[in-house]
Amino acid sequence: MARNEKIKGKAEEVKGRAKERLGEATGNESLQARGHAKKVKGNLRQAKEKVKDAFKKK
Repeated sequence: MARNEKIKGKAEEVKGRAKERLGEATGNESLQARGHAKKVKGNLRQAKEKVKDAFKKK
């Protein structure tokens, strides 16, 4: 289960980064902001899973 969440987090981060870059390239601030938010959400999901893994190992 954790592996799936990590993959979802990474995919979300990559999609967010792409949206953010597309927004920068086109000058669309709304798209850029949505991309940034999605990227941060993906990073947080990955961080949560890393913390969970750290506690499982102890």
